[in-house]
Amino acid sequence: MFNKARMKLTMWYLLIIMLVSIFFSAVIYKVLTSEIDRFEKAQRFRIERKLEDEGFILPSNRFPRFENRFPLANPELLEETRGRILFTLVVINSVIFLISGGLGYVLAGRTLKPIQLMVDEQNKFISDASHELRTPLTALKTSMEVHLRDNKMTLEDARENLNENVLQVNRLQSLTDKLMVFNQYSNTDQQIIIKKYSLEKIIMEAIKQVKPLTMQKEIKIETHLVNLDIDGDRESLINLFVILLDNAIKYNLRKHKIIINTVKKDGSIEVLIKDNGIGIDTKDISHVFDRFYRADSARLKTEANGYGLGLSIAKRIIDLHNGSINIKSKLKKGTTVIINLPITIKI
Repeated sequence: MFNKARMKLTMWYLLIIMLVSIFFSAVIYKVLTSEIDRFEKAQRFRIERKLEDEGFILPSNRFPRFENRFPLANPELLEETRGRILFTLVVINSVIFLISGGLGYVLAGRTLKPIQLMVDEQNKFISDASHELRTPLTALKTSMEVHLRDNKMTLEDARENLNENVLQVNRLQSLTDKLMVFNQYSNTDQQIIIKKYSLEKIIMEAIKQVKPLTMQKEIKIETHLVNLDIDGDRESLINLFVILLDNAIKYNLRKHKIIINTVKKDGSIEVLIKDNGIGIDTKDISHVFDRFYRADSARLKTEANGYGLGLSIAKRIIDLHNGSINIKSKLKKGTTVIINLPITIKI
């Protein structure tokens, strides 16, 4: 598809360039031939004046008999000059055609490259989202079909089936919610409302929201926070820390703690979230911010369920705040997420 579009765009570039080139060539040819005619007439006039000054009497009707006997200009030379001009312009236009074709093809490729990347990204997103949606839907359908064929199903079995179906529906709802949030932050026109907020209060609000998860795994969150106001969008920043804490809790070991530190630096503040979980393999760290990416390591063998969207959303939120995020991790030794946010955002 993009090869055809590239060829069409190249042809349009070439057509426009050649139309302009041919137009100017026609103008140049007209101007030069007019100059040749003007020069020929001026030369004829000078010769006639010189002959008259030297006493030659030219007949009043010297044109054309006089010129037939004594030609003042070589018509073959004039015609040859016009031909050379035309030939030169044709050669120049041919060179322009070849160069423009090559450069147009390259330029068309560069012009369409961002569009191609965007379409490929959209296609990948649709494919990944469809795959993620298919899994709980298939489980839901299979469960219902099995129980529909079971003529000996008891009330307890029906309740168990309904509970399983509710879990799958909850998974679908969670996935669609994350897809909507991801789409919201992926929008290139996404605008955030920048105001001064207490980073400590934002982090504490995020901790409050993940409290049920910490209680399930008996995990304690230890904080060492600097009381500092920063520029940002409150809801987006809360979402950011909820995502990061949710990940830390999922992959942390039961009854272990998570430590959050904030360190003020020149013009920015650094937030470190450290867990004692199973860690991330080195080869996976560079991909953790890719959407729908889940490592093929022991992280998938835990009880944690995820879709690989959380860190993609977190990265987008940090980008909107002109910040940065890095991950340091070793397998079976835990993970440290380092977020750097500017204290003041220059708009």
